[in-house]
Amino acid sequence: MDEPAIAVAGLVKVYPGPPPVRAVDGVDLEVHPGETFGLLGPNGAGKTTIVGVCTTRVRASAGTVKVAGVDVAADPSRVKAHIGVVPQFNTLDRALSVWQNLYYHCRYFGMTRRDARRRADELLERFRLDDKAIGMTMMLSGGMAQRLQLARAVAHRPRVLFLDEPTAGLDPQSRLALWEVVDELKAEGVTVLLTTHYMEEADILCNRVAIVDHGRVLVCGPPAELRRSIGAETVVDLHLADSAGLVPALEALPGVVRVEPSPNGLRVLAASADRLVPQLVEAALGHGLHDVSVAEPTLETVFISLTGRELRD
Repeated sequence: MDEPAIAVAGLVKVYPGPPPVRAVDGVDLEVHPGETFGLLGPNGAGKTTIVGVCTTRVRASAGTVKVAGVDVAADPSRVKAHIGVVPQFNTLDRALSVWQNLYYHCRYFGMTRRDARRRADELLERFRLDDKAIGMTMMLSGGMAQRLQLARAVAHRPRVLFLDEPTAGLDPQSRLALWEVVDELKAEGVTVLLTTHYMEEADILCNRVAIVDHGRVLVCGPPAELRRSIGAETVVDLHLADSAGLVPALEALPGVVRVEPSPNGLRVLAASADRLVPQLVEAALGHGLHDVSVAEPTLETVFISLTGRELRD
């Protein structure tokens, strides 16, 4: 088997206090060459710190991380030659034009002037930014700026690409365009690790995902496998005015796996919807039932089941 594109073993990161914060607590992960891997978790779960260590921006307290076979602590400069990074926030050079942002990035990575010009032109066309070449980056829309950041990140042809919340704040059209580019890069053999809060994004793009909370990996596997892991084939949302005392009655119905609170009432995870929905409706009628929705489990279902619903800072 090929060496992992990213190998994380026993990773620990403690930020000094007071009190000390254990942001990552013994994480083990392997990302295979050429796959798109999703890192999911609530705010403060440890995702950004894990990516920070992998991209050499954060020094680990314990454990080892290798990216493209290189130890990030022992040889960070060599790691940087093999990786591209698209941060959540805009880091484009506003003193340079769109074309210059790409050209000088290529020059930083040792390309000749001729090769850098050719690569910048090629990327502008590929990422549909050629009509903005001489414009300043501050004039770009959010979607265009993110496309330029992605183009810059792959300009030196990295083996591993890190995307931190790549579509946060983008409109649906820009999000879909970015998904297409990620799929193209994957088809070219680039390994992609992305963090995202969009469960649909992870489901569509990722070969495997890991759900992280409190600095630990809770589950890791293909999205379809994780959806099956909750033991339910149907999710029924009951929109209620009052759910007091209803949970035991619903849990007693045949086929019900478990019942969880939801923003609008209760969510019922069931082995099957056959003949169950009428029983759920009948049991809930005295609790101000005003809507019922039935769906298959999603990654969001798995995510909420594992991490809970409480808001995080």
